[in-house]
Amino acid sequence: MNAQDVRLTDDVVVLRPWTEDDLPQMVRLFDDPEIAFRTPVTAPFDTRAARTHLETLRRAQEAGDRLCLAITAAEDDLPRGEVMLSFRDDSVGYAVGPAYRGRGLAARAVRLLTTYAHEVLDRPRMHLWIEADNAGSTGVARAAGYRPGDAEPMVVEDKGRRYPLLPWVHDRPDAGLA
Repeated sequence: MNAQDVRLTDDVVVLRPWTEDDLPQMVRLFDDPEIAFRTPVTAPFDTRAARTHLETLRRAQEAGDRLCLAITAAEDDLPRGEVMLSFRDDSVGYAVGPAYRGRGLAARAVRLLTTYAHEVLDRPRMHLWIEADNAGSTGVARAAGYRPGDAEPMVVEDKGRRYPLLPWVHDRPDAGLA
């Protein structure tokens, strides 16, 4: 799979590869205290951090570790966030810039990428890992058709913080998984 060929849409949201032209918008999206708190992105997130992020995601995609796409809208090509699929654990991650939250973009993006993982990549079960107090991400998970999973929480250490992430799962409709 060539990540540069992946473009997914539901006629409202368009998921497409990041480009060099997106770096200024990437800074506007990810230089946010909530994103810095909830994700492993660098803080503060400046142009240098954006360039490093783009290079890192491209290397990971070339190595076959993950697919990372900008969340844009069908009406224009402006990135509003990012959605990522990890091939190591079949998990999806996402972040939406503060100016674009509350519009259902994250749920649409997660649904699109989950469907792609099930139907194109033949992944029977997808995962989200969410902090218990993250009401926004819990809402995204439910809206995208995920349900709480029964796996043990994943403990993460990042930026001097240690916290558990709870599992959410989405089974391919024909997978027959419980």
